[in-house]
This record gives sequence, structure tokens and C-alpha cells, in this order.
Amino acid sequence: MENGQLTWITNFIWSIADDVLLDLYVRGKYRDVILPMTVIRRLDAVLEPTKQAVLDMKANLD
Repeated sequence: MENGQLTWITNFIWSIADDVLLDLYVRGKYRDVILPMTVIRRLDAVLEPTKQAVLDMKANLD
């Protein structure tokens, strides 16, 4: 990933944090929320193609 693209993504995420989390968290604590949320969303996106297979397997195991 190019440095300019990474900077754009970083600024985009922080701008969302400023809009959404402004009244919920102290600005210095954003990173405690943003990083886990970003990781969870990324995992969700990566695992999405196999979601139905996982749910079927869970149903079989229950």
C-alpha cells in the first residue's frame, strides 16, 4: 500500500471518529475503540464468503 493511500485511509478513519465518537469518548481514548472496531470489521469482511458454511457447521454440531 502506498504511503499516500495509507495516509488517506488513516485520516478518513479519524474523521469518522471525530464525527461519531465526539461525545462518547475522550479524544485520547479513540485508539482504544477505533483499532478493535477496525480489526473486527476487517475480519468480518474477510470471513464473509464462508459465513454460511460456518453457520451450517455450527447447526450440525449443536
